[in-house]
Order: sequence, then structure tokens, then C-alpha cells
Amino acid sequence: MRAAWALLILPVPAAAQEIVVTGQGLDAPPGEAAYAVAEIDRERLTQSASGRFEDVLRDAAGAAQFRRADSRSAHATAQGITLRGLGGNASSRALLLLDGVPQADPFGGWVPFPAYLPERLASVRITRGGGSGYHGAGALAGTIELSSADADALGPLALTGFYGSRESIDLVATGGAKLGAGSLTVAGQFARGDGFVPIVEEDRGLADRAAPYRQASLALRSVVPVSESVELQANLSGFSDERDRGTDFTPMTSHGADASVRLVGRGSWRWAALAYLQHRDFSSGFASIGTGRATAAPTLDQHVPATGAGARIEVQPPLGAGTTLRLGGDLRHTAGRTQELFTYVAGNPTRRRSAGGETLTGGLFADLSLERGALTLSAGGRIDRWTIANGALFEAPLAGGVPLTDLSFADRSGWEASGRAGAAVKLAPAVSLRTAAYTGWRLPTLNELYRPFRAGADVTAANPLLDPERLAGVEAGIDLTPSPAFSFSATGYWNRIRGAIGNVTLATDPNTGAASRQRLNLDAIVAKGIEADLRWRSGPWRASASWAFTDARVEASGTAAPLDGLRPAQVARHQGSASLGWTRGRAGVSLTARYIGPQFEDDQNARTLADAVTFDARAALPLTDGLAIEARGENLADARIETAVTGNGIVERAAPRTLWIGFSYRPR
Repeated sequence: MRAAWALLILPVPAAAQEIVVTGQGLDAPPGEAAYAVAEIDRERLTQSASGRFEDVLRDAAGAAQFRRADSRSAHATAQGITLRGLGGNASSRALLLLDGVPQADPFGGWVPFPAYLPERLASVRITRGGGSGYHGAGALAGTIELSSADADALGPLALTGFYGSRESIDLVATGGAKLGAGSLTVAGQFARGDGFVPIVEEDRGLADRAAPYRQASLALRSVVPVSESVELQANLSGFSDERDRGTDFTPMTSHGADASVRLVGRGSWRWAALAYLQHRDFSSGFASIGTGRATAAPTLDQHVPATGAGARIEVQPPLGAGTTLRLGGDLRHTAGRTQELFTYVAGNPTRRRSAGGETLTGGLFADLSLERGALTLSAGGRIDRWTIANGALFEAPLAGGVPLTDLSFADRSGWEASGRAGAAVKLAPAVSLRTAAYTGWRLPTLNELYRPFRAGADVTAANPLLDPERLAGVEAGIDLTPSPAFSFSATGYWNRIRGAIGNVTLATDPNTGAASRQRLNLDAIVAKGIEADLRWRSGPWRASASWAFTDARVEASGTAAPLDGLRPAQVARHQGSASLGWTRGRAGVSLTARYIGPQFEDDQNARTLADAVTFDARAALPLTDGLAIEARGENLADARIETAVTGNGIVERAAPRTLWIGFSYRPR
């Protein structure tokens, strides 16, 4: 860690004063034109009503978390991210990267959204579809690339402060400074709120109360030239996230720290080398709720430390105009262990459990792009070796004595090959057609392999024998750009995940409706659908819209046979958003509407979550050259956004109407 701090304050040699650094990785290859790509720019990132990254991400058709609630109220383990309706459990099936570093939790595969302050980002690039080999393994449903903003974008200082409903506070500070030819940037946030009662009013009991949250993040980044063609990028960041679930005995805390170093060469041979370290520490309590929701009692206390480490290197040799080749390899190691207290008697635990292991994935990749007139071709592939090792489960009475369980699971390993190929043809300056086919894979997370969990009265067991998920898919689309101010794209696709990991119901209590589930490899999840994105800008006006239709079905046999033909849990058939905004200088107004269709809470399609329409708005009025007053509103119509329903019909909701008033200060 000391080395990372030293890199962040490394002085720039006087001889490098005229060198220009970018702070970015290698450019996306031209062959990306063959795939379904959407981008979210910095202006949109920094002007949402909620100030939450996961909220802006919903601008992209098909992007979804496992549950509908955001990171102020959802349980952290429900924040996996996916694309194209390839849901079914809470682990991320899309590969999320920040400046090239994988961001999913090393143990659980969920995403720590409070760590990603939108103001620290330059852009988001979303590539839908599997097999993006040069980014690494795990891009089952697609890849989401976050790029950090540079010192010019952040400016020397920017401050925002908001006060909102339910005693909420949101404070943000960012800044950037030039260090010779290099730069240093800083971004920090503190947010808190008393929260709302997650259970809908008609289902509440004496045990229910508001669920507060308290979150903070800090990120430092330095970019310095090493030579005329090589730059060094060093990142150091951390976050803290504290919430509960609206009853006693349900605290949740998550802390993390990341450090990374990337060297990028931009000479005739382009290359990049990256190394990173990650630490996560997650804790959560679980409770059982008594009859009539009058009482709460502790049932499980989990503490899950985890680490991740990795490296990658890639080169782009000079092959002449029209040909781009990327070659390289990457390595990622994860380790973690859930440490639990359970079987409570008179409010005290009587047993302890420890379970966990480690995984190692290493791969080699190649990606080729060819541009020949109006035709662009893309082909890429990778070969990976994976290992699941040191898996163990230990259970014992706290009072001592003979262990109840003491198991060591056999190490497993295997090889996986994946790839993609695509073509795009420009029929006219404003019209392009594209098509692609791809395969991809994802290793089960340590969470899926070893950590049981509880959601209300429903209990889900882990499965140390899970196999990797494997995807095959095809797609075709059209891109229209009749002017620089207008773009429209539409894509039809078919994807199939063989061995999809799902939470499968094994038994249901006839009296309470509580389900006992286990993570199992299903035969497959098949998703087919259509995505559409529209962008328009004219002077101070801008508009965008997206829509996704997904028809996803489960293929199942054996123990999971009752699920055959059903829809995966938490996958809506229709999802859409539209926004309209006007900006002139520091003044601006915007309105965003979102729709999410009905979806099922459970694997058996017995519990339905209703559809919802929400409206968000933002208005800013400058008071001086640097100071502006802002008003923001989330879920203005106070729509009921159902996010969970228990076996006995208790409904949980996402955030109600939330109003904010505050200021932004950015000296000129």
C-alpha cells in the first residue's frame, strides 16, 4: 500500500513537461463496430436526480441489478449486475471494469455501487454480448467499462451538497491538479439518511422500522509520464457502506480498498501492463420475524473477508492501416471465507461455521480487427485455465466438543475456450448493419460455492460442486446516424447459458410458505429479445431513450424439472427509460421516466412483483459564476416499486418519493 501512495505523489521530471498523457488504456479496436455498444457520457453521469451510478446505468437497455432497489436500501449481496435478461441469481454475469480492473466482489460477485461516485468518471461504455476476450474472463452477458475522469474534466475544485427527504445528506468533493505533464485527481463522497421502512404499509408490524444508511468513498489517481511514449497510471481507492434491513439484528457493513498500477505505451508498438490488489470485508446479520411481524430474533451473523489480485499484459503490434491485433494474457486470484454464528437460542448463537476457498483463473487472448472499405471484421478468442482449491466447511458447537461437520472438498480445475466473431458493413454514410456470434463462460463465485444465506424466511444453501456457466449467442443489429446530433441502434439477439446457476426450490413449508433452496446448475437459461437505444442533441437540448424486450426461459430436468419452461427469477419482459434535458452554462433542467415490467420473485414463478413507472427530475439555477442552486426529485409520483415478496405475501419496496435541495460550487 505504501508503494501505491508513493506512485500517487511521484514527481514529474522537468524533461517531461511537454509530454501529453491521456490517463486511458489502449483504444477500443475498430472491430467493436460489429457489436452492440452503448455509451453514457460524463454530462449524463453527473446530472442524475439520485447521484447514484447504478441509477444512470439503467439508461442502457437491458442493464439490471438482481433486485430493483438501489444501494441505499438493497442488501449488498443482491447488487449483482447483468445484461439481456440473463439473471436468475445475484452474482454478476456482466464483467464490470474500472480503468481495466475487474470490480465485482472477489468473494461474492456482487458490485459495491457506493464505491463508484459518478463525478469521478469520464464515461461508461457497455458492450452487450459475451466473449469480450481481451477484457478477461467472466463477460458472460457483456462488458461494462468505466473510465476515470482526468484533471481537466474535474477542474481544480468542485463541491456539491444536498439535503433531502428523511434527513438525508449527500456531500461530494472532487478536484484535479496538473503536476508538470502529469496530474493528480481526488474524489470523495459522504452520504447518510434515516431511510424508509422497506415493508409496504399494509404488511408492517411492530418489528418494522426505517432502514438507515451511511456511506463514504475516496479515490485518488495519478497519471505521470515515464518517457515520451509511456505513461504510468496509479489508482488508490476505498469505500465504507453501512445499512440495515429495517428490523433489529439486520446490520450490514461492507468495506473495501483497491490499489492498481497500469503502464501504457503509445509508440509504434502499443502495449499496456496492469497489476491490482483488492480487499473486501463484508458482514451481515439476519433475523426471523415472528407472527404478525411483531418481533424479530437473530438467526445468523456472517463475516466474510476476501481478497482479489490480478495482472494483465497486452501488446498491439504495428501491422499497418486497417489491421489491429491485440495479444496478451491475464491472471486473477480470489480468496475468501464466510465465518458465521448460527442456531440462536434465547438470543445467543450456539454454533459456528467457517466455509470458503480460493479460485485462480489465467488466460491468453488474441483479438483481430480488419477494416476493408465499408466492411469491418472482428475475430477474437481466449483460452483459460481455472482452479477451485482449498474448499472447506467446518461447523462446531460454540461450547466446544466434537465438530458437527469437518469437510475438505477436492480441488478442481479445467480448461475453457471462448471467442467471438462479427462483421459490420456501412451501407451508406448514415446506415450500418452488423452481426456477431460469441461464446463465453463464468466460474462460480466463492459465495455460490460456500456461503448460505437467508432472505426473510427463505433459506438458500451453497453448493461446493457447482460447474462453470457457459454461454453461446448470436445477434444482428442496425445503427443509424443521419447526423452527428442523432443516433439510433437496434439489436436482436439469442443467448443460451448452459449450466446456469440458479437458486432452486427444494421444499416449501405449507404453513409459512418459507422456501428451502440450493444453488444448482440448471440445464440452461435461454434469452432472446430486442434492444433499442436512441440519442439526440441540438444546441442546449438533449434526449435519450432505451427499450429492452426479453423473453427468457429456463430449461431444467432432474431435481429442477419443475422449473422447465418458467421464467428466471427477477427478469422483466419489458424495461425502458427516456430522458429530456436542457442545459445552458450552469443552468439546466431534465426529466427522466423509467418503466420496468412485472417479474417473478422466485424460481417457481409463484410470487409476482408488479410493474412500475417512475419519474425523476433535476433543475439547476446559477447564482454566481461558480455557485448554483439545485433541486432534485426521485420517484416523483411515489410509485410503489416492489423489490421482494416473501412466501407468506409480505411485500418489500424500493425507495419512495425523495426530494433534494442543495448547491454546486465550481470556481471558474
